[in-house]
Amino acid sequence: MQINRNILSQLAEWNQNSCSKPLILQGARQVGKTWVLKKFGQLYFKNVAYFNFEKQPALKQFFSHSKDPHEIIINLAMVNTKPIDPKHTLIIFDEIQECTDALNALKYFAEDLPEYKIACAGSLLGVTMARGASFPVGKVDFLNMYPLSFSEFLAIADPALFSYIDQLEKLEAIPDIFFVPLKEKLKMYFISGGMPEAVIALLGQRDTGRTQTVLQSILNAYNLDFSKHAENKDIQKIFHIWASLPSQLAKENKKFIYQTIKTGARAREYEDALNWLVNAGLVSKIYATDKPAIPLSAYDDLTSFKVYMQDVGLLRRLSHLDPMMYGESNLLLTEFKGALAENYILTGLLRQFEVSPRYWRSGNMAEVDFLVQYQNRIIPIEVKSDENIKSRSLSIYRKHFAPDLSLRFSLRNIHKDQGFINLPLFMVDYTHKFIDLCF
Repeated sequence: MQINRNILSQLAEWNQNSCSKPLILQGARQVGKTWVLKKFGQLYFKNVAYFNFEKQPALKQFFSHSKDPHEIIINLAMVNTKPIDPKHTLIIFDEIQECTDALNALKYFAEDLPEYKIACAGSLLGVTMARGASFPVGKVDFLNMYPLSFSEFLAIADPALFSYIDQLEKLEAIPDIFFVPLKEKLKMYFISGGMPEAVIALLGQRDTGRTQTVLQSILNAYNLDFSKHAENKDIQKIFHIWASLPSQLAKENKKFIYQTIKTGARAREYEDALNWLVNAGLVSKIYATDKPAIPLSAYDDLTSFKVYMQDVGLLRRLSHLDPMMYGESNLLLTEFKGALAENYILTGLLRQFEVSPRYWRSGNMAEVDFLVQYQNRIIPIEVKSDENIKSRSLSIYRKHFAPDLSLRFSLRNIHKDQGFINLPLFMVDYTHKFIDLCF
């Protein structure tokens, strides 16, 4: 089954940029980083020199014994069994977080051998950097990789339907002949999420049982990471936080509460463990603000935040929601207090906006799910998991702050009215595009 990842175009831009530096591709384990780098190498280079510091630990000696990139290249070429031509070869350093000397050596490649194209992948790089490992600040380029978005999923599931939605340029209602199957494909996406192996199991093998097994295997692999890579004092706390995420998101008010983890739990006890999950790329921490102003980050309430998972399929599996809910109207979207829909929208927004979204609350009166910073505007976004679109909180926000534009995602069709837009949930990947159409 052919999977095309949008990030390939970003990698191509990096390759064509004459000022590019060694690249670090960040992302959680099993989102497809290795596959996409190898695919990129096949498409744009004659040769690929691949080195994995987890599977080939002896490689670390090349970097611990020398900081000279010329000498390192000679040694790597011997392992590669053929010369590494800078004009035609992509060098891939996989699991680079396992070798901090190699991470630091990227500085010398950037300074002394900029003609070499080096792309690195690391699942736990954020954890490595948080521990204070030597890092080549200013000498590397970064890209973040996520699980497949819904639009990438749709391109596999129904190329014609994807072509239709990808070419939409007007804020006009979608005909039912397209709208209904798009909604059904979205429900399928909620079963697998965007982890590549789970997508292949669902769309390629048409096997929901296999999809369940794949997702559970990924969750099990994450559990092993907790035990292997976290500090001993934090391991059990990470397990407790991870297990609590469905409960955290099932609340009407989805604010993260430490006592939901364990009776008597306090922030100072669990803060490091939560930050480990954030640095590992497994969860996103979205802060509250009571002042929607530029820049959003200046008005964060660091004591109030929500925590979402990186993938809606993994959240569904961790929450023990059965795929059979797919056939029961919109139950898969609406159950669990709409948490799957809200998590799904957040992951879609994270890919499109440079500034991480926040959420707005006004005491106990109102709460708007997300705020995004776009140019010099703050745009409020409400998420509804069904066709019921009553939104008291968004009305209060609009009355108080009179934003130029407000968005709602729901299962209703596209609708625009006096600075307000309703978009179907399945169009989250085009949020940026449709905001642009409004200004």
